[in-house]
Amino acid sequence: MKKKDIKILLVDDEQDILEIVGYNLSQEGYNVITATNGKDAIAKAKKELPHLIIMDVMMPEMDGMEACETIRKVPELNNVIITFLTARNEDYSQVAGFDAGADDYIAKPIKPKLLVSKVKALLRRLKDDENKGDILRVGNIEINREEYKIVVDDSEIILPRKEFELFYLLASKPGKVFKREEILDKVWGNEVVVGGRTIDVHIRKLREKIGDELFKTIKGVGYKLEI
Repeated sequence: MKKKDIKILLVDDEQDILEIVGYNLSQEGYNVITATNGKDAIAKAKKELPHLIIMDVMMPEMDGMEACETIRKVPELNNVIITFLTARNEDYSQVAGFDAGADDYIAKPIKPKLLVSKVKALLRRLKDDENKGDILRVGNIEINREEYKIVVDDSEIILPRKEFELFYLLASKPGKVFKREEILDKVWGNEVVVGGRTIDVHIRKLREKIGDELFKTIKGVGYKLEI
């Protein structure tokens, strides 16, 4: 995919952030769309179907957390990459952000070159997704990568991006114990620094939606899927 075909939705209520960040991303050749609050972001996301959303957390009318949760409920936007922009002095919980459906976060202020590098790293996941098979079947479960959905006994389940990728990883080799470090590397990537609780939060949600008995915790090591 060429850079000019990649849509990035930039959401922030500070005009200078929109101008500076937007300028640097446009200079890289990306198609940049802007919004100034959560409600505007949801409307433009539905219309433009961006590949990446960079969104501030604290905004008027609707904050980034609520907007992220709403966007994740839109089937057409289920595979969009969402990263939060957060001021270093904000009372912000990484776990809360990932729980809302975010893939990553960027602390501001951030240097333009570092921002561009971060965006490139996030967008590499688009290429990774294109190279993976579309359908995976394990037991009575069918996993459709193209549509980001799971079918269990004819019941369709739609998962947020990271929950889906975590489940797909575990299901790719049933019975194998995936170490926590390997999960973080393959699902979140080396460029992302997240706390250990992030995996636990996502596993808890998968247990609630798919079935507690499928997911086995190997204490001090990681997780595996048993079919």
